[in-house]
Amino acid sequence: MLALPAQELTGELPDPPEFAAQSEPVFVSISDILEYKALPEYHEPDWVTSKYVEAGTLPPVAERLPKEPMVYKAGNMPDGIGVYGDTMRHVIGGRPEGWNYIGGQSQGWGGIDIGLSECLTRTGPLFEVKAEELEPMPNLAKSWEWSEDGHELTMHLIEGAKWSDGDPFDAEDVMFYWNDNVNDPNVSPLNGATPETFGVGTTLEEVDPYTIKWTFKDVRPTQYLYAMAYGTFCPGPSHILKPQHPKYNPDNTYEEYKNAFPPEYMNIPVMGAWVPVEYRPDDIIVMRRNPYYWKVDENGNQLPYLNEMHYRLSTWADRDVQAVAGSGDFSNLEQAESYVEALRRSAEDTAPARLQFGARTIGYALRMNFSANGWGEPDARGQAVRELNRNLDFRKAVTIAVDRQRLGESLVRGPFTAIYPGGLYAGTTYYDKASTVYYPYNIEAANTLLDGLNLVDTDGNGIRNFPEGTAGGADVEITLLANTDYGTDTNLAEGVIAQMEALGIRVIANFQSGTARDDMAQAGQFDWSVERQGSEMVSVVQGTASLAPTGPRTSYFHRAGTDGTLDLLPFEQELVDVVNKFIATSDNAERAELMKQYQRIYTENVYSVGLTQYPGALIINKRFANIPAGAPIFMFNWAEDNIIRERVFVPEDKQGDYELHPETLPGKPGGAGPV
Repeated sequence: MLALPAQELTGELPDPPEFAAQSEPVFVSISDILEYKALPEYHEPDWVTSKYVEAGTLPPVAERLPKEPMVYKAGNMPDGIGVYGDTMRHVIGGRPEGWNYIGGQSQGWGGIDIGLSECLTRTGPLFEVKAEELEPMPNLAKSWEWSEDGHELTMHLIEGAKWSDGDPFDAEDVMFYWNDNVNDPNVSPLNGATPETFGVGTTLEEVDPYTIKWTFKDVRPTQYLYAMAYGTFCPGPSHILKPQHPKYNPDNTYEEYKNAFPPEYMNIPVMGAWVPVEYRPDDIIVMRRNPYYWKVDENGNQLPYLNEMHYRLSTWADRDVQAVAGSGDFSNLEQAESYVEALRRSAEDTAPARLQFGARTIGYALRMNFSANGWGEPDARGQAVRELNRNLDFRKAVTIAVDRQRLGESLVRGPFTAIYPGGLYAGTTYYDKASTVYYPYNIEAANTLLDGLNLVDTDGNGIRNFPEGTAGGADVEITLLANTDYGTDTNLAEGVIAQMEALGIRVIANFQSGTARDDMAQAGQFDWSVERQGSEMVSVVQGTASLAPTGPRTSYFHRAGTDGTLDLLPFEQELVDVVNKFIATSDNAERAELMKQYQRIYTENVYSVGLTQYPGALIINKRFANIPAGAPIFMFNWAEDNIIRERVFVPEDKQGDYELHPETLPGKPGGAGPV
């Protein structure tokens, strides 16, 4: 077997090119943003009072609000107390499967689920919270305290809040989500919540209708407070969902439970600020204000200020085009192919939208399926690929066969993209360049490594073959899963496919639309996948359990087989140990040191093949007020959450006539639409 010394493969990682980042946020304490308290009086849009309250079809606003609503403080609102009216027009490329979020149905993304769902805690606005005070914000859980030994966490739910149909929100909704969705192995909540998301062995119990108690194996694992935010602890309406669940309705299958609320089902009860009231396939989703929303401003005005939300069902590229043109109001500009034109258009004096780039918190990686234990039920070829994926020399060969500079430039020229070796993103809090092992492009060495693995072209067709006795000595063919909803995903995947040709590996595209791709990824039905990574690589403190296979289902690309066990490689066990230590400590110096260890182990062992890293930009129509300074398109959550949309408003002199269902409220669940 040929051998290459490791030092011959490593090199100096280039620094990311200089690029002007977004404006700095105004850093505050959480107590500067909100509090929970009763106010002397409450208000709502005049038309709600005159058309619904005075007509006797809706209780007075004070009776629809909790005992102590969440109150947003005017001092943290960039433009102060807002006014009612107008619409925010979104454009998205996804298509809704239905409204059973906790049962695993996608609403189409683009901020729909963030507008519908509220969670125990909240993290999006944390980009503006002082580092020394950083912890998740209260939300449905208004407060919490730890037991003296640090193993128990008692949470107090907001008391008297109601779903959008007037049904009380209480611990029953929380426990239904936990017991019958997260802990039911037959249910896969949309954003992948599993019991291990909250710590192996963690339990949750109801103390009373407005109190719940967590019990953890670790001492004061404050990390899990982040997992209680979007999108892994957002309860659904148990009074609507429970009758469809097989546990309570034996006539139903789990597939029927998941699909019981298709996109045509209107007025699904939500805790969010807007309720879906109209759906036209391949056209639009319309959402109207929630008359029972449980948040107010300091003057007692029930939120949201905006009456209506639109989601045009188009493409993700069209979202950027319409936002820049002014026919859409909001976009997370994240497809690098659109950057140059968007910058040019936004620089014009007549541009309707403002555009602000942020830090490089978008990163793509080639992830290899590490499960050789039966996850995804691979055939002989698939099993042979997984064994290759688990071989370090093979992973090194793949990573040094990737020309990252060319990949980045194929998306956009200029100082946008940066070489990304994998692991934590450069420029984020826990990143340490000195701990990052970088294997630069070296196609000759890559081929030498594969020769050493006895992967040679035995039939002369230009493709390497498996050794005799493995997969029948067939060509080395690897399927690559990617999302067709985003041009960037498929462009990068096609670049990887082309670059693997020089390595004598045939990579076959398996391009799927978002929901189908998600299903295949969750089921382990892939050899490789090109994916945009999540918040764990940006903030580390959110989604931390998924940084390594800390449980049987926490990792995106290495999960337990049918026997429920993980087949961890030695370095993976090291990663698991580091991540668990990180979760168990709140000492910042210790955490920083642990993430240095994590980064070294991860990149040295090529746990995933980094591809490229680049910034995103928030595009928003200039008529909207209360947009916080420095809001990133993605950090702890997406910009739709970061900007706190329920506080966003349009001044009266700038309001447009965009509402499709003016002066209406959501109807009854399953009804025809708005009243």
